[in-house]
Amino acid sequence: MFSRDEPDFNVISVRNSAPGMLENIRTLLQQNNLGMDDDIEQFVVACSGRRVIGCAGLVSNTIKCVAVACDWRGENLSARLLGEVENLAVQRGNFHLFLYTRPGNAERFRGCGFYPIVQWDDVAVLMENTPVGISHYCRSLQRHLHPGRRIGAVVMNANPFTLGHRYLAEQAAATCDWLHVFVVSEDVSYFPFQERLEMVRKGVADLPNVTVHAGSEYLISRATFPGYFLKEAGLVNQAWSVMDLLIFRQYIAPALGITHRFVGSEPFCPVTHQYNCDMHDWLETPARSASPPLSVIELPRKRHASGRAISASEVRALLKTHQFARIRDIVPPGTYAHLEQHYCVTAPAETTHNDALTISPSLC
Repeated sequence: MFSRDEPDFNVISVRNSAPGMLENIRTLLQQNNLGMDDDIEQFVVACSGRRVIGCAGLVSNTIKCVAVACDWRGENLSARLLGEVENLAVQRGNFHLFLYTRPGNAERFRGCGFYPIVQWDDVAVLMENTPVGISHYCRSLQRHLHPGRRIGAVVMNANPFTLGHRYLAEQAAATCDWLHVFVVSEDVSYFPFQERLEMVRKGVADLPNVTVHAGSEYLISRATFPGYFLKEAGLVNQAWSVMDLLIFRQYIAPALGITHRFVGSEPFCPVTHQYNCDMHDWLETPARSASPPLSVIELPRKRHASGRAISASEVRALLKTHQFARIRDIVPPGTYAHLEQHYCVTAPAETTHNDALTISPSLC
């Protein structure tokens, strides 16, 4: 009987690896009709001699880009790669792991200890390495369950929290028995998550029927959604929208009895505008899920006296150019105090009167 040599498994840092190794990984992925996402930090690579025969990428707690050479399939190499990349994640302190893949691969990954959470037709499926992860999360949400016929929800990044965010929360809370505000937790924004969460909590502290939730891994960030297995670039944003909204409808909303989701209109960003459109479709259409549909309420953005809609991106731009007086007009007092304390204007000792000032992103 023909026998193979045992493959060697190595951890490759994308940032520090030799260009030739990355090219070999990319070639293997292409042979599997996969791309390589730009945010991958490390790969576990299986080699036979000098040939790359398998790979599995890791970004934080998400496994991506799992591929095996066609002549090595049936050798249990996928399971071994997943075991190696899970060990790598554990060494980095990540025990709860996710992966996205094509639905056709779901059974293979189920055999490796991953369980499906949500699936969009034959396009994509999200899986996690525990059969009880999403149910435990829903039980934790139920501690914040409040009675009422009209229970609302808002999901926000709040980067930072502006008077526009405050207006959305205030208007939603005024029409609901209770409002749940979720702050997206992934640190892919200008302001770290803990700062954004604190600004939101201060900004709605006076609203008596509002609970602010620290976001979880089940609120999917567009910035980290993988696209390596989607051939059409346009499918990436759509797949992110669909899976994020299905998780919300099938798990989060039932756990808290949510009946309405509120969102601000989006006059600036085409991707966010499309997400709002998808929200109406995937949350309101009965046939999209076996879970009860929600009502989506889209509110017009709060505007300046000049008529321009208030946006967090405007605050960030004003912060970079040190225009604190203008910032004060479009953020709540709690946000302004935070920005003034943590991002105050300083002048380096060697600058002259005409030199540009700098923003210190630390206490000052």
